[in-house]
Amino acid sequence: MSEDDGGGKLRNSVTGAGPEPGEFFTPYPDQVLENVLENVLIFLKSRRDRNAVSLVCKSWYRAEAYTRSDLFIGNCYSVAPRRVTNRFKRIRSVSLKGKPRFADFSLLPADWGAHFSPWVSALATAYRSLEKIYLKRMSITDDDLAMIAHSFPNFKELVLVCCEGFGTSGLAIIASECRNLRVLELVEDDVSDDEVDWISFFPPEGTTHLESLSFDCVETPFNFEALERLVARSPLLKKLRLNRYVSIGQLYRLILRSPQLTHLGTGSFGTLGIIGQQEPDYTSAFAACRSIVCLSGFREITPEHLPALLPLYANLTSLNLSYASIEPHQLRPAIRHCHKLQVFWALDSICDEGLQAVADTCKDLRELRVFPIDASENVEGPVSEVGLLAISIGCSKLESILYFCQQMTNAAVVAMSKNCPDLVVFRLCIIGRYRPDRVTGEPMDEGFGAIVKNCKKLTRLAVSGLLTDRAFSYIGQYGKLVRTLSVAFNGDSDTGLKYVLEGCTNLQKLEIRDSPFGDSGLQSGLHHFYNMRFVWLSSCRVTRQGCMEIARILPKLVVEVFRRDEDTDEEEDRVRGDFVDTLYMYRSLDGPRPDAPQFVNIL
Repeated sequence: MSEDDGGGKLRNSVTGAGPEPGEFFTPYPDQVLENVLENVLIFLKSRRDRNAVSLVCKSWYRAEAYTRSDLFIGNCYSVAPRRVTNRFKRIRSVSLKGKPRFADFSLLPADWGAHFSPWVSALATAYRSLEKIYLKRMSITDDDLAMIAHSFPNFKELVLVCCEGFGTSGLAIIASECRNLRVLELVEDDVSDDEVDWISFFPPEGTTHLESLSFDCVETPFNFEALERLVARSPLLKKLRLNRYVSIGQLYRLILRSPQLTHLGTGSFGTLGIIGQQEPDYTSAFAACRSIVCLSGFREITPEHLPALLPLYANLTSLNLSYASIEPHQLRPAIRHCHKLQVFWALDSICDEGLQAVADTCKDLRELRVFPIDASENVEGPVSEVGLLAISIGCSKLESILYFCQQMTNAAVVAMSKNCPDLVVFRLCIIGRYRPDRVTGEPMDEGFGAIVKNCKKLTRLAVSGLLTDRAFSYIGQYGKLVRTLSVAFNGDSDTGLKYVLEGCTNLQKLEIRDSPFGDSGLQSGLHHFYNMRFVWLSSCRVTRQGCMEIARILPKLVVEVFRRDEDTDEEEDRVRGDFVDTLYMYRSLDGPRPDAPQFVNIL
């Protein structure tokens, strides 16, 4: 038995017996409790669970901060770097997001912000043991990359997604200075050509720690022999994604040196690498790479080379053809072998016939993305409700879909909601404004209504086509788990936006463009904006006065209004009147950002 402390009685901790009626536990001293918590919390990996734990009380708040090693910040302006480093002392991995997603559609000026410089300065001072950095839609300079290389002696992983501001000079510093580097992934970045052959800056001798090297977005040539030597010295290399300056002949040489690869981005798959000589036996080379499960790249693809990949198809779980204009007759011979495929990305050049072939074979498909070659409104696209219906029938395990098309029917969308009830992400982008059901001419309300009704796990939704307030009432009523909602070119009135903001209680990110929503609809979300990551509205009917009212009522919400382009004509100014061109609102613990450019007005 434990000693009685302060009138309370503690039961024997070995037997686990509880208190007798009328007895109670005396609380442990804070330090003892925190020690116990720390040993428990190190096993807690989910950031949402950790956030919930930190809200219990001050002791749990301190213990959670002390044991956290991975840091995720979904908006770089939601908190100041110094606040982060003052709270968390043992961070080894940082994930940071900057610009809102609509920046991908050129709706946000390039110099808007999201600079990594203040972050890397704070991290360099506080976290000498930092090993991993993941950035998305951030502006990172060569000086920032140099600070990473010089500040973190055990740095291992750098992943930059949709970032800008740096060039091959910065990459050269990372390559030469980060001797423990395991992962360097550059995904859809804007990398400037500094006429520096950055690949040659990797240490020329000795075995490397590289496990992943992806640079398909770097639009500059490099010394291939240096890359070949690097690959040969990297026995742990599993993921290699190449840019278009690597020909198929050079790819052949690389895969002979790295049969252990599991992920391969093929570079330029249609250019001969050996002129005037007999082509290598590509089929035998790929047959030796039995571990490859993910294929991507295929820029400048030559159809006659596709059969060389035949030995790989049976083991593939992921196939990305989103850069390759492949027609149905070229796809069918390959896809019929891909029975294990779970992720498939392609251009709409595969047509409805190609999607039918996917549906016939890929019964385990979990993610599908179909991108448009031509996004013009007046072009009849090669994929339609026919392809969507085929996928829904053949791929019942589907969890995520992004589908661009020029026409759609409610019947096809309703069928997908019934045939694929495990959908977590549904993004249907009907190109053009206010497109109704192609067959009936009715709004697309019932189709999207069926998605939110029947897909109980749905967390991300993008709507398009002709929609009325009825569709948004369905979303508000049934979309209780929806965290991200994207709306473009549709809607009736403010009532539709009210349905969403009052009904979608878990909504975190709301993106709206070119829709008739105004002040009344927006202000119906006043109760919820503090709980959201951001709200983005462009070309809607929100006024400056309405935005100022929100800023007054919610002082901890940052309300940014973007000034219209100075090149707009007088007629457009007259039509827009007092409506703001773009509104961006987000929660922040530290108030307005200090680096807002001149065209941004913080209310």
